[in-house]
Amino acid sequence: MKLLIDAGNTRIKWALVRGRDWLCSGDLSTVQADKLARDIADHIARQNPGTGLHDIQQIWVSNVAGEECAQHIRNIGAGKSAQPHFVVARKSQCGVRNAYSNPSQLGSDRWAALIAAWHLVHGECLVVNSGTATTIDALSGQGEFVGGLILPGVELMQRSLVAATDQLKSAPGEYVRFPLNSADALFSGAIQASCGAIERQYNLLGDDSAPVILSGGAARVLQPCLDQKLFAAPPRVVENLVLQGLSLMALEADCC
Repeated sequence: MKLLIDAGNTRIKWALVRGRDWLCSGDLSTVQADKLARDIADHIARQNPGTGLHDIQQIWVSNVAGEECAQHIRNIGAGKSAQPHFVVARKSQCGVRNAYSNPSQLGSDRWAALIAAWHLVHGECLVVNSGTATTIDALSGQGEFVGGLILPGVELMQRSLVAATDQLKSAPGEYVRFPLNSADALFSGAIQASCGAIERQYNLLGDDSAPVILSGGAARVLQPCLDQKLFAAPPRVVENLVLQGLSLMALEADCC
């Protein structure tokens, strides 16, 4: 069995897989990283009786949450043969080429998402992962990462404005084209800014047949707000894109 871990700025997602089969999965807040091993063990015990952490043979990790979180992940493999493999973006992997000026500086989450998207599409596409940050990355028809954007995620945009202003207060808002209260204005502004960036990058691709892959916590919020007339097919929401990429990396490593 392999354990896949996507440690993001806000949440840690994980999946236990055997080959291409997903056995169980879960997630928890990044601030609860010290409970990660227990959370995984509890899920395994409930859904796969007779197995436990000791049955994990490989651990593949994308970690953008910092060293403290990394140490909690290492503790899962402490005293076992399965030591975590922390993914670093490469020049080429799983059919994707990395044109970043310094390939290893591309975030491991972006790299894994690009690999997963390439294996879903096998063609030119725009890959959007929207969590604490929103990344908008382009793949060519030959599987080359040609560049991308990083901007604040929908919630972070709102929080940063509330924190930096005296008169704006944090309150739940709804998406409205022309908001008439501050809560809706904050939320709708963050949505419009995110959608505008996605649509602009899509136009720069110059291929209106290229699909858009959306993932991350805000994916289903952004999807209906995008201008559907721009796309040959509606932008597609794919859950756990980073974990899917980690699974492909692990499978390729097994074949080497």
